[in-house]
Amino acid sequence: MFTYQQAFDLAASSPDTFWKQQAEQLDWFTFPSTILSKDEHGIERWFADGELNTAHLALDYHVAQGRGDQTALIYDSPVTGQKARYSYGVLRDQVAKAAGMLAQLGVQKGDRVVIYMPMIPQAAIAMLACARLGAIHSVVFGGFASHELAVRIEDAEPKVLLTASCGVEVNKVIPYKPLVDKAVMDSRWKPEHVVVFQRRECPADLPHERDKDWSALMQQAEPHPCVPVKATDPLYILYTSGTTGKPKGVVRDNGGHAVAMHYSMKTVYNVEPNDVFWAASDVGWVVGHSYIVYAPLIYGCTTILYEGKPVKTPDPGAFWRVCDEYGVKVLFSAPTAFRAIKKEDPNGEQLEHYLMDKLTIIFMAGERLDPPTLEWVQRHTGRPVVDHWWQTETGWAIAGNPLGLERFAVKPGSATKPIPGYKVQVLNELGEAQPAGEQGYIAIQRPLPPGCLPTVWRNHDRFESGYLGQFPGFYVSGDGGYVDEDGYLFVMGRMDDVINVAGHRLSTGEMEEIVGSHEAVAECAVIGVHDELKGQLPLGLVVLKDGYASDNGNIEQALLQLVRDRVGAVACFKQAIIVDRLPKTRSGKILRRVIRQIADGEQYVVPSTIDDPGSLDELARVLE
Repeated sequence: MFTYQQAFDLAASSPDTFWKQQAEQLDWFTFPSTILSKDEHGIERWFADGELNTAHLALDYHVAQGRGDQTALIYDSPVTGQKARYSYGVLRDQVAKAAGMLAQLGVQKGDRVVIYMPMIPQAAIAMLACARLGAIHSVVFGGFASHELAVRIEDAEPKVLLTASCGVEVNKVIPYKPLVDKAVMDSRWKPEHVVVFQRRECPADLPHERDKDWSALMQQAEPHPCVPVKATDPLYILYTSGTTGKPKGVVRDNGGHAVAMHYSMKTVYNVEPNDVFWAASDVGWVVGHSYIVYAPLIYGCTTILYEGKPVKTPDPGAFWRVCDEYGVKVLFSAPTAFRAIKKEDPNGEQLEHYLMDKLTIIFMAGERLDPPTLEWVQRHTGRPVVDHWWQTETGWAIAGNPLGLERFAVKPGSATKPIPGYKVQVLNELGEAQPAGEQGYIAIQRPLPPGCLPTVWRNHDRFESGYLGQFPGFYVSGDGGYVDEDGYLFVMGRMDDVINVAGHRLSTGEMEEIVGSHEAVAECAVIGVHDELKGQLPLGLVVLKDGYASDNGNIEQALLQLVRDRVGAVACFKQAIIVDRLPKTRSGKILRRVIRQIADGEQYVVPSTIDDPGSLDELARVLE
């Protein structure tokens, strides 16, 4: 068994040797003789001559090992009151029939299928069915606006679009079919078929020739075997927001992805086959791809697909109820979820109702984990919290506490250390390595480990210019931060979140950490706004915990003093405004760029990814 340092050193000095050992843990159809090579663009690729099938690894392999009766997937929907369990055998059979359904519609290896679904089992079945055929799926978050769906249809050019008749959000039903019809109408590319899974909450009309009923097709479908694909063949395209406004189609291959997913389950999360692993996210995001669907099933765990929220479905004890009811060992969600719980249940009273005797650890990622949230969750749950950092582009953790190798002491604000395979460096503007403690651009020395994107769908130039061009030989993450003297990585936020106050480069992430440490603060955002004299000044927007109110500006003044005490007068932090809510995307990320535009009086576009459009109007009134 490797220690962390042994694994890290081998992966850095001999990546082909290290990743061959990890690839040997999987059931390949043809094991690769070439571990690391370069493609026609000069991009490093993994296992190029290997053949496998991701759905086979996730389902058929476990059934063949005699584990067909083990629960593979648990569906829990507090918004509809439905629950279901799928064994590996039953899920394999459902996926094989769904693959047959797609094949009857003409879908073949290499074809694209867009999946626009809520958090229901059919979403995971659709993804795995595509993988079984060697088709390329592109999941679009259910409920995205028609325009966003149309843009993705045009770029992916799917043969088939799979959807459901509706989604259910807390206490409202969102019909999907009208959104799909408008997207198809607006798109220059028309899918040949739109297959609709009818939900009883809001059945959809199917008036178009292209419309098909999911259940009717499934009844007629014949099970389809797994189609061998090359390791470098795409498994999926996942669109992530681009700085130009046009989404980037992150491409994930089959072979490197499968190896990385399997490796990460033990190394990062320290689980064993049969353990219950819950990533409380959505299949529309990368966490849902990697850790609701693929990694837990490839590793032989039980995964949970939860159609609900951390609060209001029905209360802030929702997460604890699921952990208790299903014997969850590892819980993984975004810090914003736990801040929502903290806001509605600041004293953690809901935790008294649930034993959660199997829960050993809580992971967080997706945004910077502020130390107050870390401390609150650890104190009230009694479980350790692991912060780890990764991106849609990498598909799995760049840095974390590698519990399957070694458990390091936690440093609040740090994602701990780079995971073996990632050679992380912090660079200055000239591409020179920064000394310990000095902030700069966080970059990863090539080759990137398996599982990371090899290109952007049909736009390789954008991949090269956006990620590889700034510092030759490195992938640039877009995030800034530093490595301390112990090798711990501190991710301070996007590089455009560093503000320049009278020539001083200051981190808004650091200020957010300080503001968030006040006992009254549930969550906050600090942005830089234009100032004629100093260039930029920080502005704090603060949401208070339930039960707190600011009389005569006493909390605001306390926050200003906190930042002055810890950063100094140089920060010029002179304005903190209390608001009822912060505008966020549906994945929980605060829309800092739009907030900056509002504060600076600039024109702004309401993002289609926004969770609550009214929050922007409210903020605009506050900042007038």
